Amino acid sequence: MKKTVLLLIVALSFAACGGKKEVKQVSQESAAYTEAAAMAETIRNAFVGNDRVALQKNSTEQGYRDITASKKMFDQIELSFTPRWFEIEQNQVLLNVSWKSVWTIAGKKTEDRGMAVLVLEGRPLKVSKVLRANPFIYPEQ
Repeated sequence: MKKTVLLLIVALSFAACGGKKEVKQVSQESAAYTEAAAMAETIRNAFVGNDRVALQKNSTEQGYRDITASKKMFDQIELSFTPRWFEIEQNQVLLNVSWKSVWTIAGKKTEDRGMAVLVLEGRPLKVSKVLRANPFIYPEQ
C-alpha cells in the first residue's frame, strides 16, 4: 500500500512537471536593447582597434563624423562602456553609456570619463549621433 501511494505521488509529480515548458518570447524592447548594446561594443572595439572600415560599416555618415571628426592619433587607448539607460523613441534607439578612457600619446597617459548618448537608427541599427560627452574625443587639458 505504501509503495502504491508513493508511486502515485511520484507519477503525479512527473505529470504536473513533465508537460512542455512554455517558451517566453523575447520582447521587442529586449531585442532592441541587446542589439544596441552589441553595436556599442562593436563601435568601441573598432575605435580602439583603429578599424575605420568597421566604423563606417556600423555608423551612418553623421555618426562616423561624430566618432572620427576630432580623433587625435594615439599610441594606445583603453575605453570601456557601461550601459546605463535605454529608450526607444519613434525610429531611434537611445543608449546612455557611462564611459572611462585612458589615452596614451607619446608615453603620456590622460584619463577621462563621462556619460554619452549613442543614438542608433535603421535596420540593422547603426550609430547616427553621439550626444553629450563624446568618448571618442581626446580629453581637453
